[in-house]
Amino acid sequence: MPLDSRAHYKRELIAWAFLPMMMGAIEGGVVGVLTKRLFSGAVDETMLDWAVAALAAAQGFANISSFIWAGVSHGKNKIRFLTMLKIAVVVMIATVSFVPRTPLGLLMLLVCVVGTRICWAGVVTLRSTVWQANYPRANRADVAGRIATVQAIILASVGLGIGEMMDHNEEAFRWIYPVAASFGIIGAWIYSKMQVIGHTKILEDERSQPELATMAPWKTVALLKEDKAFFNYMSCQFIFGLGNLMLTAPLVVVLADQFSFNYLGEILIVSTIPIILMPLSIPLWSRMLNRMHVIQFRAVHSWVFVLSALIFGASIYFGNTYGLWIAAGIRGIGFGGGVLAWNLGHQDFAPVEQSSRYMGLHVTLTGIRGLLAPALGMGLYTTLHGVGETTGGSVFFVGAAISSVGGIGFLLLSRTSPDKSST
Repeated sequence: MPLDSRAHYKRELIAWAFLPMMMGAIEGGVVGVLTKRLFSGAVDETMLDWAVAALAAAQGFANISSFIWAGVSHGKNKIRFLTMLKIAVVVMIATVSFVPRTPLGLLMLLVCVVGTRICWAGVVTLRSTVWQANYPRANRADVAGRIATVQAIILASVGLGIGEMMDHNEEAFRWIYPVAASFGIIGAWIYSKMQVIGHTKILEDERSQPELATMAPWKTVALLKEDKAFFNYMSCQFIFGLGNLMLTAPLVVVLADQFSFNYLGEILIVSTIPIILMPLSIPLWSRMLNRMHVIQFRAVHSWVFVLSALIFGASIYFGNTYGLWIAAGIRGIGFGGGVLAWNLGHQDFAPVEQSSRYMGLHVTLTGIRGLLAPALGMGLYTTLHGVGETTGGSVFFVGAAISSVGGIGFLLLSRTSPDKSST
């Protein structure tokens, strides 16, 4: 890695060691489990289950705003913009500590989580420009992998700690969230000192193309017409992701309704185990992605999630708790490759001055399926669960089937994709 890239990487790595301490408090599995248990008995149970689904969809809903962030930030200082977004996240996470355990409190919690996710969608969108500018193609998977590893370890530790503290005292969240927010302040300050290689030239290139500074979704989607290869990749990614994302909310509900787990047990299966196993697999996936185009990578990687969904479904059907732990572990291995491909995949198609535009569309499409998938998964689970307790687990077989369609699509596309990206 070039010396200037290495210096930026060290500062960024330190910043991302603090930021997950904040984001871990609203990680989907953690906040879903907390919500299900904290508000049980305080609100209607059906309403609560759909609130859990809404929390699972929060990131998806927020990601739809990505094209807006790409447009608003066009031609503007990326580091300054990113820092402001992180400060907004800090404020909303700290606010969670004040929510009462009432229907109004549930609404306040939903607003805070969705607001946080909207701002974080902007962080993810703009971060791709920084990465593409600061790190060569041959090093990006390693950089993203190491940052993801640090994040994973911290997120898993935060989830584990929150589970333990909530088991001892259900009111512990009233000080957990302000403490989490304070770590976010530190991370945002460290990141604010980052620089972007060639920043002036990137901003000049962006400003020379004012037509790309759009917040009109139809103009953003026009990119799919301009780049046929990216359209094909996004189509398979949409189908694959739909099957995967529809399973999180049903998993939280089924663990609470059909199995006898405490806070810690549920958080371990839904969040901590998958996250902690993520970094163990990242080096393998990173070497693979460095050698091949993202389409070829996805043609292999997709089937790990399919296997996990199948084991979850079988374990729920037979009431086997051991299978739940195995499925969670396999899901974590899938996360290791997923975090790399999701953050870097668009760069195999995008020129650097359009990185935010490509990432904005990618994140927006992720948002659409992330908004639809939890509702689809929860609706299907509710219907099947009404037939019989164990039949609710069949939703995991449906998710596996949908993801398989996307995986087959990647396999077909991989036959014509380049052996390596030239970007």
